[in-house]
Amino acid sequence: MTDFLQLFLSGMATGSIYALAALGFTLLWQASGTINFAQGEFVMLPAFMMLAFSAMGAPLILSFLFTCAVAVLVLGLGFKRGIADPLLKFGMMPIVVATIGLAIAMRNGIRAGYSAEAHPFPSLFADKLFNIAGVTVTLADVGTLALALVLVLGTQAFLAKTVTGRAMQAVAQNTDSATVLGINVPRMIFYTFAINALLACAAALLVTPTYLAKFDMGESLGNKAFFAAIIGGFNNSRGALLGGLIVGVCENLAAAYISPAYKDAVALVIFMLVILFKPQGLLGKSVERKV
Repeated sequence: MTDFLQLFLSGMATGSIYALAALGFTLLWQASGTINFAQGEFVMLPAFMMLAFSAMGAPLILSFLFTCAVAVLVLGLGFKRGIADPLLKFGMMPIVVATIGLAIAMRNGIRAGYSAEAHPFPSLFADKLFNIAGVTVTLADVGTLALALVLVLGTQAFLAKTVTGRAMQAVAQNTDSATVLGINVPRMIFYTFAINALLACAAALLVTPTYLAKFDMGESLGNKAFFAAIIGGFNNSRGALLGGLIVGVCENLAAAYISPAYKDAVALVIFMLVILFKPQGLLGKSVERKV
């Protein structure tokens, strides 16, 4: 039982990171009908940005803040203006193809321009162990889970409780009606892209100490985040949290009790089961949507 609880808590910490990336999928889909298959690379690139700023002598937190500012411009405004806006009017398929191509370009660009080697990344949390009722947990797992949950729940509270957040939700439901109500639709959509960029930076800060900074780290992370978003419900931001936690816990348990070789297949198996029996996701709803 002790081993199970340790695996469960560790899986929740990993799953909360998946949830951060999955939340980006759901936000972009709800606000602009965009599916970003470069989401994993949007986490990978800030990790290398932070390493670059750290190499210049900036402490980790300052490197993170600098990276957030650059990411909002590059991964937020740049992605929206350079890819989403020109292609969205042609339908979903050009966006899908473009973001897949962007992911490949980002991976190969980092490999050629920075390094193909894995680089250690400083952890935000001290290397400490705690023994609680016989269960040994690390400060990194507890801190990662707590911080990720705060970010996910804080984003949901922002969307539900603030005027700007409600305006963003109105845009997500119907852009024409939002325009009639006087909402600045392009601005609200940009806010969504900017929030996605910030969540990607936070995910990079939390996941890279474990994954290491590698040019291909975003490939696996992006796939699992996408599966998590589908599992929880692509049109429900709370579903991103649920899906991420389910994937993180289940892959940890599968690696321990079945075989580590099956760890990366767990998200795909759960995804297929959910698609077969509840296509809208566990928390999603079947709705008509107009963009």
